[in-house]
Amino acid sequence: MIIAGHNARFDAQGELVAWTSWRAALELEMQFYRRCPVEHGFPLFISESFLDGDWVPYPDRTDVIPAMQNGMGIISYLKFHEFRGKQDPWFLHIARLMGDYLIDVALTPDVGAYPRFSRSTGRRAQFPQAADCGSQADRPFEIEPDKGGIVGYALLLLFDATGEPRYLAQALHSARTLAANQQRGDSVHSPWPFRADFRSGAPRGPVSGNMSYILRLFDALCTREHREFARPRDELWNWIKHYQIPSVGMGGALFAQFFEDHETPTNRSAWAPLNLARHLLERKELMDPEWREDAGTLVEFVRKNFTHDEYGVTVCHEQDEDLNAWGGINSTYGAVLALFAKATDSNALAREARQALDFTLYSIDEHGRPRDMHKNAAPGGWQEDAHTDVIHNYVDTLNAFPRWGEEP
Repeated sequence: MIIAGHNARFDAQGELVAWTSWRAALELEMQFYRRCPVEHGFPLFISESFLDGDWVPYPDRTDVIPAMQNGMGIISYLKFHEFRGKQDPWFLHIARLMGDYLIDVALTPDVGAYPRFSRSTGRRAQFPQAADCGSQADRPFEIEPDKGGIVGYALLLLFDATGEPRYLAQALHSARTLAANQQRGDSVHSPWPFRADFRSGAPRGPVSGNMSYILRLFDALCTREHREFARPRDELWNWIKHYQIPSVGMGGALFAQFFEDHETPTNRSAWAPLNLARHLLERKELMDPEWREDAGTLVEFVRKNFTHDEYGVTVCHEQDEDLNAWGGINSTYGAVLALFAKATDSNALAREARQALDFTLYSIDEHGRPRDMHKNAAPGGWQEDAHTDVIHNYVDTLNAFPRWGEEP
């Protein structure tokens, strides 16, 4: 049996095991990315979203996803830098380049309802991105407010790591812009629409399922004594607690819409509830006295609606409209399930989490080149699914279960 070019390995109980150790595979991948060519001052995997295994951009994909790709990339590289004992400055250097790209290249113009706001989508080979650069399912002048939350939170972490004031300044500006556009959510509307025209603020898509990174941004700024965000934070948390999480019992409609290339208003994702569960598991009683029940509700919602079997392994697919176990979502599932298993002392869920993460590890080849999905015939693809939204999931899991990194 072959998985992503590797002979599948199984233990004595017939369960899939990784083709090599997690630590070895992650080191191979990071060394491969260290060799990425630089253009316009940035490694290609920062400015391009679709690359093959030889760093060649896909000629038919002129679209890019700056905010998600590099926001999660900053988080991944900062976590890996910490995981490696802060001994290699290259990881921090790449995180800074991602932050610089997001600020210098991928903001809206300084006008309108969302001025100098992070671009959810754009066009390759634009330095900076044009005002009308929206691509995929975004219209030319649209942004996605939740992606600004991802970037703002990532830049705040980058400020903590570097002390560079411009990262804090942009994080604060993103948070203030979000607060200025926040609406009162209800049973059919999230506090921000999924998409908005940055010039007028005109909304499109009543529900944006990913509210956890705006909450993270507000939480983190409040912790740093920026009390102006206390009220927006409390209003957002009240909506999440009393509308979004309970919606799971009625089908989870308030977890619809997350991915940039989809626009069906009812298209639920697994990414949003999983990352909300991650935030609850990280903060526990500090945020939610009922964190165990609420995180469990979110995890079980994903297990019920977004998992399927591949090679005898329970894996997670992205959304209602895409049933593939892409690297980003399946590693997210494995990591959040591992954190929940650790918090609740569940050996059964821990085994399921490790299996899912072992499965995604097969997408890294012996040269360190990842695939965005195991089904794809060759290395490369979406850089978010191949790399930037994957690494931090393994780091989180290894911090919870260090022994998982030592042996396949």
